[in-house]
Amino acid sequence: MNKVFLIGNLTRDPELTETSSGVSVCRFAIAVNRNYSGSDGERKTDFFNVTAWRGLGETVSRYAKKGNKVAVSGSIELRNYEDAQGAKRTSVDIIAQDVEFLSPKGTGNGAGYESDMPVQSGSKKPALQSFDDDGDIPF
Repeated sequence: MNKVFLIGNLTRDPELTETSSGVSVCRFAIAVNRNYSGSDGERKTDFFNVTAWRGLGETVSRYAKKGNKVAVSGSIELRNYEDAQGAKRTSVDIIAQDVEFLSPKGTGNGAGYESDMPVQSGSKKPALQSFDDDGDIPF
């Protein structure tokens, strides 16, 4: 079974492109902190390249930005290739099957997702909206 679950922060804005056959593909990278510290007392961080296809990729490119915290579930894919000098290299990529946005809406500094709630002028708090309560019980 090839299954991976990662929680981390985007290291750059997602890049949405299309294949020659018109299929949407979104590429982004996340930084994932390890659960332990090294001998120097510092926590290590791993960086993963993630690929999301079709509608999932379009959604990620629309709503995620650098700094956002996301949960990615998917599979690991190894690619072997030769670099410009002819050396054999291996690349580890994550193919996303699901991406969940974990940063709260409107946290600012590009670290949250755009809020669709109206904001009171001169304040960062959402404005309260009135509703028509005719007193009827809805059940």
